[in-house]
Amino acid sequence: MEQQRKVICDFTTPPILRWQSVNDVVMGGVSDSLMQLSEDGFGIFSGYLSLENNGGFASVRTALPENDFSGSTGFFLRVRGDGHRYSFRLRTDLLFDGVVYKQDFDTIPGQWVDRELLFENFIPSFRGRPVPDAPPIDPSALYQIGLLISNKQEGAFRLEVKMIGIIRNC
Repeated sequence: MEQQRKVICDFTTPPILRWQSVNDVVMGGVSDSLMQLSEDGFGIFSGYLSLENNGGFASVRTALPENDFSGSTGFFLRVRGDGHRYSFRLRTDLLFDGVVYKQDFDTIPGQWVDRELLFENFIPSFRGRPVPDAPPIDPSALYQIGLLISNKQEGAFRLEVKMIGIIRNC
């Protein structure tokens, strides 16, 4: 089956998505992060992950301008990282807190890589714990996407994002 790809965020073509930081400070931690636009036209998710005060995560998220991706099978990313493992996250609502669907991906220091993240491989989670009885992802109701770093990877981090897109089978 042939794949069709549609870019939904490339940091150069409107609409430029507005990213919001959500870090472990919500539970007493001291990590920080932000998504910035580089002069070269890509997003930079960067900051410092701290394990102090029972912390341990830093993330950014954004609402999608389009929410119905019926017929889609997953997302693709073009990223350049620092060797850390990151998590791509989906929300099927506009709530601040609740079930999130996540899939981890690895980066290679200083090298652009493409990652395919199929819906069937996402894991439903609530505050870092699996939610085995959550419904499967509904591609017709995708409202937020995000990036997260955690798993005791203390220290500075930097993930450059060239594009995020949706995969459809033709």
